Amino acid sequence: MKLVMKKYLVTAFSMFAITAAADATVRPSSLFSHHMILQKGVAVPVWGRADEGEKVVVKFNGQVVSTVAKNGKWMVKLAPMPYITTPQEMTITGQNTISIKDVLVGEVWLCSGQSNMERQLGPRPPQQPITDWEKERDAANYPMIREYYVPLKYAAEKVEDVQQRWTVCSPQTVSDFSAVGYFFARELYKRLNIPVGIIFSAYGGTPAEDWTSKPALEGNPQLAELVKNYDKPVEGYRPAGKLMSGLYNGMIAPLIPYAIKGVAWYQGEANRDWPKEYQVILPNMIRNWRTDFGQGDFPFLIVQIAPYKDMTPEIREAQLKVSERVKNTALIVTTDCGDANDIHPTHKQPVGERLGIAACGLAYHQKIAYSGPLFASQKINGNDVVLNFSHTAKGLRAKDNGTLSGFTIAGADKKFVPATAEIRGNTVVVHSASVSQPVAVRYGWANVPECNLYNSAGLPASPFRTDSE
Repeated sequence: MKLVMKKYLVTAFSMFAITAAADATVRPSSLFSHHMILQKGVAVPVWGRADEGEKVVVKFNGQVVSTVAKNGKWMVKLAPMPYITTPQEMTITGQNTISIKDVLVGEVWLCSGQSNMERQLGPRPPQQPITDWEKERDAANYPMIREYYVPLKYAAEKVEDVQQRWTVCSPQTVSDFSAVGYFFARELYKRLNIPVGIIFSAYGGTPAEDWTSKPALEGNPQLAELVKNYDKPVEGYRPAGKLMSGLYNGMIAPLIPYAIKGVAWYQGEANRDWPKEYQVILPNMIRNWRTDFGQGDFPFLIVQIAPYKDMTPEIREAQLKVSERVKNTALIVTTDCGDANDIHPTHKQPVGERLGIAACGLAYHQKIAYSGPLFASQKINGNDVVLNFSHTAKGLRAKDNGTLSGFTIAGADKKFVPATAEIRGNTVVVHSASVSQPVAVRYGWANVPECNLYNSAGLPASPFRTDSE
């Protein structure tokens, strides 16, 4: 973690360059600083601190809005704006005037989760280097992509401001960007040609409930047992001393209610031993964030856990089920991006790119295939099981035109054996000579699955089982 801490030590000069003086009475949240990107098409809250009763005026792009500070705080809202790709200046005036330069209006996404989202593009020994990271670094000349970094912090109470800044993407800075976040932003930029801001708030080894507010945890009866035993260590899951809602308080609350388009979420490894509970925990967290940001049911993109020797298929199934049950979500499948012996696989480019594709389909309503095939239903026809899928694009494919792999089949005894599978139109027909009366099929049902079902858009199918409880 030394590299991460070192890179984000911000000098007093750079952190407060937007202020007229160190003791200036009007101070915006550090989210409102040089190089920031504001969200297009929605009301944009701007807030900070000031002396009691002080009038605060915010000017930006022809808009002038004002308010009076109460209890030392102020907030205004800018009316929805179109994309702005030419740098603008925002001024915030009270007794002093603050000038914030190089402001753009585009698409803002919160990139959160645990270590596979937290991992930066540049080296982090002893982890293996990101694939082609030096080549990616040298080509990262994207001044309309910016990142705001949130330091790692568990907090007992809500943190008001993490005192950070926006960083413009360049070969000199991108090594410190979230690797998945950067590849996601780059894909969005290439497809939409607009400014993209990512708020990078991720912490390795953390379960989803730590990212959820205390009221949201305590208010869900299904999580009563979890709340009751929250401060008790669980081997391999939650060490002693973790604070209930500590990451929500330290790394999400300071961002609320910054206007965002949606969330890219890569997490689940820390919840792998409790997949059934995760089917409650993650939707509860999504609902919590959507409620607290106050921007409706914004898109929530869920990266499915990549293959790894200690990562069971049940956690991938839990993520699949959440994506099916929670509206305005998408699942990003990574069966071809894992490493059996490394929980931090190095091939992050496809993950970010698929996040971008999912965002374009789900959030920006482009008429594209944005998901891999998802199991929809089965029909038993004698010795065959016929599987139907959604998101088939222009048809199902076996990767590299090979023979389908990864399917198993079972009769009433639920003893699954390898199966023969073939594509017929938009269905897959599965059978085995050793199973005369099949009842269920599974696909990719292993810690490290070897499976190759894709759609014509080159997106992989999610693992599944037809006998799911």
